[in-house]
Amino acid sequence: MRPFGKVLIANRGEIAVRVIRACRELGIRTVAVFSEADREALHVLMADEAYPIGPAPATQSYLAIERLVACARERGAEAVHPGYGFLAENAAFAEACRAAGLVFIGPPPAAIRAVGAKTAARKTVAALGVPVVPGTHEPLGSDDEAARVARELGYPVMIKAALGGGGKGMRLVRRPEELASALRLARSEAASAFGDPAVYLEKALEAPRHIEVQILADAHGQVVHLGERECSIQRRHQKLIEECPSPFVDAPLRERMGEAACRVAASVGYQNAGTIEFLVDADRRFYFLEVNARLQVEHPVTELVTGLDLVKEQLRLAAGEKLGYGQADVGWRGWAIECRIYAEDPDRDFMPSPGVITGLRTPGGPWVRDDTGIYEGYTVPLHYDPLLAKLVVWGHDREEAVRRMARALAEYRVSGVRTTIPFHVRVMAHPDFQAGRLSTAFVETLLGRKGLQVQGRHRQVALIAAVLAAYREAGRQTPPPAPPGPSPWTLSTRPGFRRFPR
Repeated sequence: MRPFGKVLIANRGEIAVRVIRACRELGIRTVAVFSEADREALHVLMADEAYPIGPAPATQSYLAIERLVACARERGAEAVHPGYGFLAENAAFAEACRAAGLVFIGPPPAAIRAVGAKTAARKTVAALGVPVVPGTHEPLGSDDEAARVARELGYPVMIKAALGGGGKGMRLVRRPEELASALRLARSEAASAFGDPAVYLEKALEAPRHIEVQILADAHGQVVHLGERECSIQRRHQKLIEECPSPFVDAPLRERMGEAACRVAASVGYQNAGTIEFLVDADRRFYFLEVNARLQVEHPVTELVTGLDLVKEQLRLAAGEKLGYGQADVGWRGWAIECRIYAEDPDRDFMPSPGVITGLRTPGGPWVRDDTGIYEGYTVPLHYDPLLAKLVVWGHDREEAVRRMARALAEYRVSGVRTTIPFHVRVMAHPDFQAGRLSTAFVETLLGRKGLQVQGRHRQVALIAAVLAAYREAGRQTPPPAPPGPSPWTLSTRPGFRRFPR
């Protein structure tokens, strides 16, 4: 039995495509929304219906609550899936959906307020006796207050957005003279990404592991955890590589962290999918970091190891179904690794690389999954997160998973924009990664030693190879012209896509 007849997806890119696919397998019709910058995005082309919601800036489109709710009602959707980012952890959006008679596929507004706001979550978790990273339990009111708190905590400190996640609105501050500008940048980024400039301060732990626990909770009081994910490979607090399980977590630590995560979720009446994030030191002491009250970007690695489709679980739980299984029924098999493919140049400090994708060849073979929002000819816009795809592999053990990821990355080809694929290739080959010696300082430390950068000679070799390839291509016979007429995409019968002016 399908949980809903029609679902509106209030997001874009690969996560919108991911939700569309799960809905289609369940027989659920989908409604996509898009800004002017996304009129020909893959999620628009794949959905059953697609409708414009405003200009390119997210504040005028993907963050416009009234416009999204009105679109869902006008198109006859029964539920709204927020994806991740944008309004996924916005209690006001969840309430607006509920007031309009729509099911919000996520936790209830009260739970979002209790844990989705990072400062409120820290207060709640501390009351449960779960260790938290030292810092403020309320958003900062002024720069003077921030300076006082930073002195009390001791530098370095971390500025964090009170709402949202994904590394947005975060700044590491090592010296007092850096604080004012870091606060200004963090507030601006938080307002742009989540519609709220509120930030708070934490003591920055040096080189911990970032490990998170996936939970599922139904509306009948049952909560289970699906194990942990290792998320320590980051740059500028944005995750780049994730794996499940963690090479550092043993069975006793998994049990303790899982129990703490379920206790946090149960204490606030949490429902649907969520993630409790921790920092873990070398002695396996863990500290609560935050709750992500939504589906995570890295959820596929948990899916491959547990055999559960988390988006389908979200849909079931949002429809009021029971989990149907307990903690003892959850098992883990093998190892999964995910590499996030961004339109960024890793050899120029991960500078964004928007543009037209002129060529695309995705990897395949056994136990290789490519969650993507792109296609050949697609224009990568400047306005949003530059995530293009998530390459995910499974192996019987970690060694096999690393080898399979290296093979899949070698097959991946994207032309027209720079991507992080070369970076991932170098990480897979690095002895510290292969040995599981990871921390949140992994990328920063190695880039500082130029351990992951392409050296000048290799760059010259790559350039020569590209020129030779272009020369060979130019010498081939010109292919016959394509038959006249519009492409199959242009002939799409989707009314929302058709009505958008060209």
